[in-house]
Amino acid sequence: MRIEHLALWTNQLEIMKEFYCKYFEGKASKKYMDKNGDFESYFIAFDDGSRLELMYTSGIVEQESYELIAAQGLTHFAIEVGSELMVRRLTERIKRDGYTVTGGLRYTNEGYLESVILDPDGNCIELII
Repeated sequence: MRIEHLALWTNQLEIMKEFYCKYFEGKASKKYMDKNGDFESYFIAFDDGSRLELMYTSGIVEQESYELIAAQGLTHFAIEVGSELMVRRLTERIKRDGYTVTGGLRYTNEGYLESVILDPDGNCIELII
């Protein structure tokens, strides 16, 4: 078994699509729109077969704060980027482009190098090797 896809609600559908395609080499599907115009989505496919679904509908409630606190529910997801060099380069590129890096480079107890960034909606992503 494997996780086939994760889904995120967003009020910034096009911005989020561009973010995941630009920084993580995702390939966006054609935009899906339901016949009533109440729902739109993209699937972003990655080379390993996993996908991220980005979804929009009117009335999405935005979070007031993106503080990293212990709360029930999805806290973060990790994207394995291939090498320590790629973790370093991608972290710097994302930071240089104005996105938030919340956790600088560090080695985990398992010996992996990681950094923690926020996507345009404030979702927490670990960049790991």
